[in-house]
Amino acid sequence: MKRILALLVAVVMCASMFVGCGSKDDGNTLKIGGIGPITGDAAIYGQAVMNGCKIAVDEINAAGGIGGLQIEFKFEDDVNVAETSVTAYNKLMDWGMDILVGTVTTTPCISVSEKIYEDRVFALTPSASSTDVTKGKDNMFQLCFSDPNQGTGSATYISANMADKKIAVIYRNDDAYSQGIRDTFVAEANAKNLSIVYEGTFTADTATDFSVQLTAAKAAKADLIFLPIYYQPASVILAQAKAMDYAPTFFGVDGMDGILTMKNFDTKLAEGVMVLTPFSADAQDDRTVNFVKKYKELYKEVPNQFAADGYDCIYAVKAAYEKAGCTKDMKAEELCAALVKAIKEISFDGLTGTSMTWSDKGEVNKMPTAVVIKDGVYVSAEAK
Repeated sequence: MKRILALLVAVVMCASMFVGCGSKDDGNTLKIGGIGPITGDAAIYGQAVMNGCKIAVDEINAAGGIGGLQIEFKFEDDVNVAETSVTAYNKLMDWGMDILVGTVTTTPCISVSEKIYEDRVFALTPSASSTDVTKGKDNMFQLCFSDPNQGTGSATYISANMADKKIAVIYRNDDAYSQGIRDTFVAEANAKNLSIVYEGTFTADTATDFSVQLTAAKAAKADLIFLPIYYQPASVILAQAKAMDYAPTFFGVDGMDGILTMKNFDTKLAEGVMVLTPFSADAQDDRTVNFVKKYKELYKEVPNQFAADGYDCIYAVKAAYEKAGCTKDMKAEELCAALVKAIKEISFDGLTGTSMTWSDKGEVNKMPTAVVIKDGVYVSAEAK
């Protein structure tokens, strides 16, 4: 009996070893993981990225895969919470992840990027925009604009097209994303002699009532309000401004994208809202038209910027993988090193920009455009 028990224990131990060692090698597959909120208040972002990724994965697999490998894609929900995101990352590593597309939102990505750096996993985030995401981590890259680029880009656009506006800024001061964009916007606005007449702040705990900020902005005669914030508090601001008969021009950045598909939101409140974005579903190039058509067929809604970001991430990974000549038998650190080198050598055309390149700091170089919401859809904002 003792011999039998010893044999059984040995068999179980060997089996567990094979499972652990074999998780990174599944033959003809490349495992790409994703992390983002698909439930909770920021779910619109994560769901859109996940859906965009899936479309790209299906297209690439149907065309023969990446370097002859079929993509296996797995997306984990982090509910936009840093600790949950780290847990999701660990699950994907146990699954045998080769490359990470994520995370979707900034604060979780800052935490996960530390793990990515330690484990030497190549990662490309679709939408986590803080410079803290990539700072000091040579294997972490962004497909989205960094916060400084969004802040300076917004100030540059306003200076070129609405220089006479009196500007109010409402931002969340306990959020790295919002604070970072506010800082660079204000610096660039001051450099361009724009008139900032009021700044108001809020926190996660006070994001349900903006009457004080709006009253102060109105009293300061602000006729443009810059909102470097996510769409949920922006929706409250739009509703409360309407209720107090205050109608400035509202100007947002990529966090505003998603407001049109927010549950129970009256899209009429967003009429005339301007957004600085790298993607417009109304663009008429073949690539965008085909993507929008497919997205509508599958998910019954118009894709936002985050869906396009997810789609582009998968194709950018493909471009870097093939540029580097990677193979499935590469060890994790070898694969990471090859992709880090290759992504800085490619010029990538996608839905969210053409001739995109990446710097040593992980930032993407591409040009944003301004759109305005009209009749519930985005249309190009023509320069005055």
